[in-house]
Amino acid sequence: MGLSQTLLFYVLVCVHLGVSQHYLRLRPSPSDHLPVPDLKEDPDPEYDPREQDLAERTLRKKLGSNFDPNFMSITSPMLVNLSALDNQVKLQGPMPNEIKKLDLTETPYGKRVKVGKKARRKFLQWLWTYTHCPVVHTWKDLGVRFWPRYIKEGNCFSERSCSFPEGMSCKPVKSINKIFLRWYCQGFIIKKYCTWIQVQYPIISECKCSC
Repeated sequence: MGLSQTLLFYVLVCVHLGVSQHYLRLRPSPSDHLPVPDLKEDPDPEYDPREQDLAERTLRKKLGSNFDPNFMSITSPMLVNLSALDNQVKLQGPMPNEIKKLDLTETPYGKRVKVGKKARRKFLQWLWTYTHCPVVHTWKDLGVRFWPRYIKEGNCFSERSCSFPEGMSCKPVKSINKIFLRWYCQGFIIKKYCTWIQVQYPIISECKCSC
């Protein structure tokens, strides 16, 4: 599924007697922009879940098999960039065919150059490493109106160009959806109804070197 087909759960504004609350749609709009920007929340604590609304056993049951401890956390994890821990240019899987099938013996002028097997293998390994685009993970606090509150987001490595010569950059090409619970309120402040609803949160799962 491409990013243009990924469902984002993004924001609408509901206005009641001059009081607005930002909330998520049940049928979100598609977007090509990942990771998801920070939501603009109404700061009024009246729209926050109460202590009795945060019973872990009840919320786990409501979320069911959608709870994924690899990407979500109930308690505060170390809110750090995890690239140094699990993205130290680990080249997973086979070498991409566009690199593996490169013919290093031909020049643009038709003259052939002799390249030894060992030299070819080392150059292709270097090229693969140079153009590799790892997904860099970071823990993010979604706030009290989400459960679980913490999500491990993915970002494309962007500290340098991924092409040789330079000019291209790492961009997202695939994403996965994780189901979270969102505290949703409607009605007036004095007389309102609030409940937990399930929403899809897209996370970048693969990046690629492109223009």
